Amino acid sequence: MITTDATLTSKGQTTIPKEIRDELGMKPGDRMTFTLMSDATVVMRVKNKSITDLAGTLYKKGRKAVPVERLSR
Repeated sequence: MITTDATLTSKGQTTIPKEIRDELGMKPGDRMTFTLMSDATVVMRVKNKSITDLAGTLYKKGRKAVPVERLSR
């Protein structure tokens, strides 16, 4: 777990600390989603993955391919 501090500017902006950016593999232009939980926890998700990055991640040797039509059920 990484814990670090950041400061909010008068314009409502902050900088994500370098060690967090590095750990998440963030680059300029990456988008983020912020979700405010009921206990005041904020969850930030980085949207820096392309759908093509997922290609082959479910592959398992010997497993039969499943048609896309079956996946949407």
